[in-house]
Amino acid sequence: MDRKEALKKLQKLKGKDIYNLAEKYDVTVCNKKTGKQNKGWFGHVIEHFLGLPINSSQSPNFGSWELKTTSLKYLKNGNLVPKETLAITMIDRFEVKLKKFEDSHLYSKLKKLILVARIVDEKYQNKGLVYDVVSFDLSNKKLLNEIKKDFNLIKKIIRKEGFDSLSGKFGKYIQPRTKGAGHGSTSRAFYARKNLVKIILNLEG
Repeated sequence: MDRKEALKKLQKLKGKDIYNLAEKYDVTVCNKKTGKQNKGWFGHVIEHFLGLPINSSQSPNFGSWELKTTSLKYLKNGNLVPKETLAITMIDRFEVKLKKFEDSHLYSKLKKLILVARIVDEKYQNKGLVYDVVSFDLSNKKLLNEIKKDFNLIKKIIRKEGFDSLSGKFGKYIQPRTKGAGHGSTSRAFYARKNLVKIILNLEG
């Protein structure tokens, strides 16, 4: 299934309750023993909906496009905002040190993104309506240059200060953050800050 076909089909999800679909497809949302949410459940529901084989990755790559899911919430003033940052891809210190932004995994993933966003109900954290489905391809040159600056800043830090010096304080739109189990994790990933998620979903203004 190519990106155009997937996007057209996914548009039909807008306004639907994703939790009801999880029940329909028998996707486990929460672990009954621990009460913890299965982080990959949203993406698995989308894959079922598209009739695609379940991918164990939380960010499956379908060749011509990349599926990402995110959650939104309403503030007290009524504004709809991203609930969290968005993990894009793991940081390979050697790739970042040696490659240009245009040859990086970060660039290739952002260029072919399909993002499905749901609104999280405050009373029922597992429940929410699909707000929007958008494609994103870095076609805005100004934004592209800003993200490229973030990438080059991260490259500079790795080269001069070392990989372990990376932290979430760096980057205007893309931040390098710890990713993995436990507080002692040394893995890092590129995350889209909430301001970039807002731009992708046209929540600005």
